[in-house]
Amino acid sequence: MATNVLEVTEASFQEQIIRSKEPALVDFWAEWCGPCRQLAPLIEELAHDYASRVRIAKVNIDQVTELAGEYGIMSIPTIMLFKGGKAVETLVGVQNRATLVEKLDQLVYKSE
Repeated sequence: MATNVLEVTEASFQEQIIRSKEPALVDFWAEWCGPCRQLAPLIEELAHDYASRVRIAKVNIDQVTELAGEYGIMSIPTIMLFKGGKAVETLVGVQNRATLVEKLDQLVYKSE
């Protein structure tokens, strides 16, 4: 995993995502999920591209089951966008770069 991608646990989610001053993208995934592995390089690229503006994190639903349940994760990959400690958008399935860049840019510009 790229160093710019946070690996979030139940213990660190509040601090890393909910209390973050920056908007956040959280990728709910699992190691056995083929589409999740397909999306992983894009998530790492975005973490590099948005390093100082957006927190990019991954939540392994097999290890962090309570968070997955709390946010109603039924299919993976699921990407949730957070701003001001609240989930503002959910994207289910593999997303393309253009879609994610558009969503992240909206988060960044709305938060400035």
